[in-house]
Amino acid sequence: MKKQSFIKGSVILIASALISKVIGALFKIPLTNMLGGIGMSCFGCAYGLFLPVYAITANGLTTAVAKLTAESCAVGNYRNVRKIRNISLAIFSAAGLAGAVIIALLAFPFSRNVAACPDAWLSVLVISPSVLLGCITAVYRGCCEGMSNMYPTAISQIIESVVRFIAGIGLCSYVLANPQKVLPYLPLGTDITAAASAAAILGISLSTLAGTLVMYIWNGDFEKCEAHCRPEPTKVISGKIFRIFIPVALGATVTNLTSVIDLTTIIRSLDKAVTAAPEYFRSEFPVCVTEDISEFFYGSFTGLAITVFNLIPSVTNMFGKGILPSLSESFTINDESSIKRLTENVIKATAFIAVPSGLGIFVLAAPILGFLFPERTAECAVSAPSLSILGIAVIFLSLSVPLFSCFQAAGRADIPVKLMLAGVIIKLLGNLILIPVPPINISGAAISTLLCYLAIFILCTIVYPKISGVKINFFKALVPSLFSGVMCAATAWLVYDNIPLDNKLSLPIAVLSGGMIYLLFSYLCGNLISRKKHYDFNE
Repeated sequence: MKKQSFIKGSVILIASALISKVIGALFKIPLTNMLGGIGMSCFGCAYGLFLPVYAITANGLTTAVAKLTAESCAVGNYRNVRKIRNISLAIFSAAGLAGAVIIALLAFPFSRNVAACPDAWLSVLVISPSVLLGCITAVYRGCCEGMSNMYPTAISQIIESVVRFIAGIGLCSYVLANPQKVLPYLPLGTDITAAASAAAILGISLSTLAGTLVMYIWNGDFEKCEAHCRPEPTKVISGKIFRIFIPVALGATVTNLTSVIDLTTIIRSLDKAVTAAPEYFRSEFPVCVTEDISEFFYGSFTGLAITVFNLIPSVTNMFGKGILPSLSESFTINDESSIKRLTENVIKATAFIAVPSGLGIFVLAAPILGFLFPERTAECAVSAPSLSILGIAVIFLSLSVPLFSCFQAAGRADIPVKLMLAGVIIKLLGNLILIPVPPINISGAAISTLLCYLAIFILCTIVYPKISGVKINFFKALVPSLFSGVMCAATAWLVYDNIPLDNKLSLPIAVLSGGMIYLLFSYLCGNLISRKKHYDFNE
């Protein structure tokens, strides 16, 4: 069976991620324009509970199955691959069902007592089936990715995005347009905005079902492979799965704890800030001061700033998925030259996208929000300073995630958990200390996020060479992108600041200008993939 190289696999996943994110933006942007800050607080609350539970039951599963599959494929034992799939399906279907039930049962008490957003309970309830569906999908994706076949994952992601857009926007629009037809079927006192948020969340659950069906129909290439080797005992496979899954799942859980920290601290911390200096908020934010100002700020931050912030890392983390099978094989045969080459290449490839994107967000945060959310002027005003700070955080988060995959390939999936835990502590302390300060307010959440991922990246660069036993030249890998990225951001800012045109025209022109300068300086610095002496992605 012909495998895809690291760069080909990564390109397939990145292309699908780009398509998915474009469709996702088409979903999230009009959704935010429809729901506003208050509605997006309900939407964000549902995700705040969903993501950690999903991480425990599913996110680590793809990595575990992919790694074990890659190791079995390396020795041609495809019967073992089938057994890995079947055992994983049995175990994690049960775990996914348990996760879905837990979310459903906690929907109301969590929304009221923890998130301080009682209207979000319906959104939390309707997202619960996604946990079970995500577990099943993760097993099939892991099998395919472990065999270096990224097409099933890519296609299922695109289909999920299409269904999410059609179902989410369609259902949300219907609820907002027909409150008299919807509210009689909901508990007395349900707000129409909260009902519309739940309708959008239902679209997400339906999209997860679509992705599961695609992966089930595809069912991986291994069914067609020769299978003469004897598979490992069930007990051995189960033990290997959990030894990889548990630390990876804990790492994913810790990663998602940043959203939980925001969910559980922002509204309460903002209440303290508003109580301490109500006049400050009336003067600085006269357009958006309401009785629900804390929920408004939280919904604006998660619905606008965090939406833009997550776009780039969600694309670059595909490099981590692409590198995992090849790097796992390199560690299995202890090929130090291959380990060094693949690690440095994934850093270069990630930086090539993350650095100019993050710096561009840093200098053009307000124009970007105004361009994407033209109907939400107040929300944009609240979120712009935070997004500018998050632009720098984009770089460190994007670089850290592929390095987590490198740790996992080395058989040390526990290391990312420990590093993320250190970052989460910084995030929690930052929120509690900074957000209650009135002049900082919601920007405190962005500052703490930046400090969190900066610390994690620095720790990764210190620990990984010791774990891998290979000296990695991080400085050499990053400098070309950093220099070219600074020139790109400076050009974009100067062009935007000096073009007397409407934002709908000036922002694209500024971005295009910055991109051209970035490609020029990247070529001069030898930072383009076409310069083979700098990027050798051959297996």
